[in-house]
Amino acid sequence: MPIYNLTRESIIAKDFKQVQKVQDLLLGLLNPRSPRTLIFKTRFGIHTFGLKTKIDVIVLDRNLKVVKMAKLKPWRVFFWNPLYNLVVEMPQGVIKNSKTELGDRIEIR
Repeated sequence: MPIYNLTRESIIAKDFKQVQKVQDLLLGLLNPRSPRTLIFKTRFGIHTFGLKTKIDVIVLDRNLKVVKMAKLKPWRVFFWNPLYNLVVEMPQGVIKNSKTELGDRIEIR
């Protein structure tokens, strides 16, 4: 199931995992069994403690519009307005390659 940027007509991810277990939420991309793109809900921010590579992060509103983006290095913390709670974590370079920008509409197929 892909994640598709409707505004730019580009694929953000061809495969992803929707995180539902607390263990998966706590470990995120640190879990070697996780796919390289994760979608989950949180209002508390995320961290990259323990990661060895950079990641891209997109925060979506309830209408799946991009409201915040970040390119995070390892050992960083990222916060956003707690009004928004849907987060997409993916490998470095996805935001640039998909040409995703603030305000873009996303579709999760």
